[in-house]
Amino acid sequence: MKLSASCLFGVESLTADELRYMGCSDVKIETGRVLFEGGAEEIAKTNIRLRTAERVQILAGEFPARSFDELFEGVKALSWEEFIQKDSAFPVKGHCLDSALMSVPDCQRIIKKAMATKLASVYSLQRLPETGSELQIRFTINKNIAAIYIDTSGAALHKRGYRPASAAAPLRETLAAAMVKISRYKGREVFCDPFCGSGTIAIEAALAAKNRAPGISRRFAAQDWGIISASVWDKAREEARASEYSGNYEIFGSDIDSACVAAAGENASRAGVSDTIRFFAADALSLKLPGESGILMLNPPYGERLLTAQEADKLIKGMGNAWRGLTSWKKYILSSSLDFERSFGMKAQKRRKLYNGMIQCQLYMYY
Repeated sequence: MKLSASCLFGVESLTADELRYMGCSDVKIETGRVLFEGGAEEIAKTNIRLRTAERVQILAGEFPARSFDELFEGVKALSWEEFIQKDSAFPVKGHCLDSALMSVPDCQRIIKKAMATKLASVYSLQRLPETGSELQIRFTINKNIAAIYIDTSGAALHKRGYRPASAAAPLRETLAAAMVKISRYKGREVFCDPFCGSGTIAIEAALAAKNRAPGISRRFAAQDWGIISASVWDKAREEARASEYSGNYEIFGSDIDSACVAAAGENASRAGVSDTIRFFAADALSLKLPGESGILMLNPPYGERLLTAQEADKLIKGMGNAWRGLTSWKKYILSSSLDFERSFGMKAQKRRKLYNGMIQCQLYMYY
């Protein structure tokens, strides 16, 4: 099957690296997604082990869709009977961008009608009952090209299950995992997040250090289809557990808000890494770092998150003054401020554009 790992803008190459490391074939990077080939085993292991992807989906087909007739005929031509049983439910969601077809509700209706027409013909039914397992159909129509998917993940993969207790403006887990991968952290250095909030960065660092699959304990939509054997999922989980590491890791998270610190500790317990991270209350600008060197990684509040632009600028200047002498620490700072380097007082050795939800940010890297 042609499979697609959708991801946040800016992390496509990281997702591709993960897929290649797992042994997936024909890996191809595109904007917002990475295509690859595989079957049931690949669907199971990628859902369980991918850190930076948002969803794993079957790419049912792609074709031009400049009119509703083209959309209907393109969808109808696809081999839906390979996946959808005669009693399956198949709701449709999606979005349109820069295309002749821009009404999402109308596109949903056309896709649903085309699928129902095809399946009713295949199964010789007047009406499909849709009382069985649910297969979520997703579509994008971008620049008049329709891509039709079957979602194997269900809840997005960034929903690891460890963060029901969240501080304000939480960082998406997949973006935190991407930042950790960019730093090449392997558990051998001291790792510290002085603006830990709900603990996401520190928790993702701990999961990476232990090589623990982020989806090891959650359930995925494709498990309920009745098409992929339960033994395939069991094997993928056993292999993931067998590849975990154990060791002594120095991972720290601090926040000026004691409520955030408490929430972070609860989240770490749910993630199974509470023995690996030490959370404590502290002001980041007067923090005594727990070591002579290591990785400092943070997502401080900025203009769109919690603070005004003026308050964010003042905070960045304070960070620069407090940390200018920390030349033995590698620093990775995510910010949306266009004047970050000026306010911080230092030019970054490297920058990388990333998106925190819909907010365009830069990851500023100091070595």
